Amino acid sequence: MSRSQPLSALAAIIRSKNAGPYRLTLDILFADQTSYEAVRDCGAVTPASVAVAYRISEDRISSFFQIDMARAFKVTLHRPIAQGNAGEGDMYGCQQHVPLLSLPVTLP
Repeated sequence: MSRSQPLSALAAIIRSKNAGPYRLTLDILFADQTSYEAVRDCGAVTPASVAVAYRISEDRISSFFQIDMARAFKVTLHRPIAQGNAGEGDMYGCQQHVPLLSLPVTLP
């Protein structure tokens, strides 16, 4: 029987940060190899699932990497509003990771 849980229950660190005036970087880091491989192998974190979580089209994702040696995923998104422009509410990009926290992960 499969069980689903939020990504935040499996990852040690989920964070976001500024990647210049036009992009945000999202990092998902795991404390142990077993958790990382379980999430990687079940396919829960993909460009498509990140796009759904952020309610954006997949073409707004400028890069997506699985980094096995670091037990990490790294995703870069185009900012919806350029850094510092009127209406932009997170100059440093440090609060943009929240949609990833509840990303569903279904493990076998």
